[in-house]
Amino acid sequence: MGLFSRKGDDTPSNPEMAELGREYGIAKRHGDRKAMRRIAREVGANTVTDADAESFRQGQQAYENIPPVPRARRNRRR
Repeated sequence: MGLFSRKGDDTPSNPEMAELGREYGIAKRHGDRKAMRRIAREVGANTVTDADAESFRQGQQAYENIPPVPRARRNRRR
């Protein structure tokens, strides 16, 4: 069993939208508002079905479920 193994078969119906959702999650975590707006415009123009929106959400949650790496402690004495 791997670190990032999936518990179920939650494959999104539209992998392209899932990848956009993942990119949106990455931009959100890093505070890249320019990329977030670009992706939101792209999704708004392309999303025509609920399945596409669900795929986007699944991609976003797949990235958000990965815990963030803790910041390095530099020059701090204990």
